[in-house]
Amino acid sequence: MAEHLPLIKIGTSGWHYPQGRGAWTRVVYPPAKARGGVDQLTWYADRFRTVEVNASFYRDLSPEVTAAWVARTPPGFEFAVKLHQQFTHPRMHAPSTRDLAPVPEPSASALALSIEALGPLREAGRLGPLLGQFPASFQATPEAMAYLSWLAEALPDLPLAVELRHRSWSDARRETLALLDAAGAAWVLIDEPKFRSSVWQSPSVFLAELRDRPWAYVRLHGRNAAQWWAHETAEDRYNYLYQPEELEPFVDVAAAAAALGKKLYLYANNHFAGNAVANAAQVRARLGDPIQAPFPRTFLQRFPHLEGIVQTDGLF
Repeated sequence: MAEHLPLIKIGTSGWHYPQGRGAWTRVVYPPAKARGGVDQLTWYADRFRTVEVNASFYRDLSPEVTAAWVARTPPGFEFAVKLHQQFTHPRMHAPSTRDLAPVPEPSASALALSIEALGPLREAGRLGPLLGQFPASFQATPEAMAYLSWLAEALPDLPLAVELRHRSWSDARRETLALLDAAGAAWVLIDEPKFRSSVWQSPSVFLAELRDRPWAYVRLHGRNAAQWWAHETAEDRYNYLYQPEELEPFVDVAAAAAALGKKLYLYANNHFAGNAVANAAQVRARLGDPIQAPFPRTFLQRFPHLEGIVQTDGLF
């Protein structure tokens, strides 16, 4: 498996969480005065080989921004980029209350502009998959399936990972897999609190099907069911730290992908106060690929169970 570990890309969803009770600046990163001018992305990329970009969901990127990312990260580092909300969440992007169609209105020109901004990442070999994260209200209707087909066909030379949350997609599992397989797209394995309408997925089933898929994508959102829908701030939803036994099924999936020589992206999105960093580091260690660069002392103070799994410089 060791020779295939470079195919297993493990990281977090986002790297910049500067505010709120769940900020990383007080836990994950050294104090600004101690960083010596090294920014957070550079620091992050010294410890992980990939990151999932969340900012692209809320605002348009530009070639200048993505070129700067290339300059601040080492060769081999990959960015998985979330599609803008206009392509997945029409209600969030609606200019008026009258524009509430359940399926996004396809716009080839808008999609082309979004992809154009990723040019520097593509040219540098740093662009990983695009992520289409659909809301729980996006159901497996004929219109929705047609839209997914359109989206995948509009990205013929870019890998697309699709996150589907409503149980209608797993109820129509055969049709869903056939649609995504035909497009070379990956059905994202998500771990999150489960409700009556939630999609049904299982790491063991995902693992069994891995042999027939060219690549895979996994997202760990945490299991904070109590605050998933009812929370004071959005970050509260992700206030969850996986226990080692809860991570094991996903370690097994990653190990199986490595043994099969398949590329797999795994991102921890339980970002509150650095939880995602801690869990991603644990998965790396369990795969025999521990992070070598040190963390500040504040990180081990919050996550003492990582003693021996990550190093600390002992200075901050």
